[in-house]
Amino acid sequence: MNEIFQAFIMSFTPISLLVAFVSTLIGVVLGAIPGLNGGIGIAVMMPFTYGMPPALGLLFLGGIYMGSSYGGAITAVLINCPGTSNATCTAIEGFPLAKQGRGKEALYYAVYASTAGGLLGVLALIFFTPALAQLSLRFGPPEMLLVSICGLAIVGSMSAGKVKKGIFAAICGLTLKMIGMQASTGMPRLTWGTKTLLSGIDTLPAIIGLFALAEMVDQAAVLIGGGEEVEKIELEKEKVALSTFIKTVSFKTGHGLTLWKSAIIGTIVGILPGTGGAIAAFIAYGDAKRSSKHPERFGNGAEDGIIAVESANNAAVGGSMVPMLGLGIPGSTNSAIMLGAMTVHGLIPGYQLFNETPGIAYGFLFGMILTVLFMLAIGVLGVPLFSLILKVKMEYIVPVVIACCLLGAYSSRNSLTDVFFACVFGVIGVAFNKFDIPCAPMLLGLILGGLIENYFLKTVMLANAAKQGLLIYVVTRPLCIVIIALCAYLIYSNSKDAIKTSKIKKELGAGQRI
Repeated sequence: MNEIFQAFIMSFTPISLLVAFVSTLIGVVLGAIPGLNGGIGIAVMMPFTYGMPPALGLLFLGGIYMGSSYGGAITAVLINCPGTSNATCTAIEGFPLAKQGRGKEALYYAVYASTAGGLLGVLALIFFTPALAQLSLRFGPPEMLLVSICGLAIVGSMSAGKVKKGIFAAICGLTLKMIGMQASTGMPRLTWGTKTLLSGIDTLPAIIGLFALAEMVDQAAVLIGGGEEVEKIELEKEKVALSTFIKTVSFKTGHGLTLWKSAIIGTIVGILPGTGGAIAAFIAYGDAKRSSKHPERFGNGAEDGIIAVESANNAAVGGSMVPMLGLGIPGSTNSAIMLGAMTVHGLIPGYQLFNETPGIAYGFLFGMILTVLFMLAIGVLGVPLFSLILKVKMEYIVPVVIACCLLGAYSSRNSLTDVFFACVFGVIGVAFNKFDIPCAPMLLGLILGGLIENYFLKTVMLANAAKQGLLIYVVTRPLCIVIIALCAYLIYSNSKDAIKTSKIKKELGAGQRI
């Protein structure tokens, strides 16, 4: 308890406040620029957290994650082009409001709802994650083997309807993870006689290549091909943004039910591994439209639509990190990248994180509250300046991001080999994007492949010691039965949510940007 209190106090030190503010600001800007997003920001900035204490490093990446979830609403409202897939439905309601001269109002609704949803998601993260991690203490190698396999079972739901392609990507990740020294025998495997491959493939170059380099190459191709001009809404500058914000969101008690119901939906959907903010946003938007007294307003600038979407997608940020920190199963693509960041910092999710390093764990959890509060401040006071973000040209951004990617890959182990691997994974990412193959399952395969092999070997040894077959040994353990049942439920629930999301998207005619 004393360590938890100290972590709470340390969260309000000047350096923690600075890290939380800067990271949230970076996240908001990245989320607002079409073509960039929180995942790319986390991948690019991850190497720059090496010199930070682990708690501050994770907080820096978490702030980018939280800020980007709101930032996507800025371009959704101003140019009808969501900066992130989470804000697709925000554009449906926000841009019509902006065309009516109510752009500021739409942005204020977005930050108001994002703050409420973000706080609820972070509170769920603080209260549920330690309990889940404590439960993981009762897990032996058989249970952890099933948990790791359960992580792979969410590949279908992380594949946005492209299940076969997602499975292919996961198999590619598992195969690449086999490169290097075999854990139990120390024999080289899939190295083709190359000493460079003996140490295996580091997670960081893979993340940078798949998510950052590949996206920048795609953006460069768009620039070379020439992009279409989009209609933009300019915001008039105002001297006192806070008073306008209070006037906008006050006396709107009729939106309270939508706000908190959507936040709860976002938190629950976020906790389910393999879902994330985009699915939460579509489900919350569909629910808000069905329960509205004026459904005819949806599509023409309904405030409830903006509030539902932004509340849900920000609540999903904290929710998606609950299974990541508690069990090591990411709840979304961004939390999968965060999981990779934890491994880079030498942190192991679950009981060990909260028992052996409670200062780091709780420092990060309490720090996430700061990111939500700073997101509110940036969202309210920055409205007059948001139009300036739209003037940042991608031709200036692309080379800077690529340079940061290569520098970050090199700093991983001060090795040009990692730069080479980052470029290789960048080529793989470009190829995957071209053939519409999701990259997140490949990252899952890379992260979980080593864990599955390790726990499988230990489970085999325990089964042999018990003089039982492997299958009998596993299914006779009560917790294993519970995990198998939970895995089956997750597959069913995620499939149901994906079908529901697909129906809502068809109704809205919102395309396939999710």
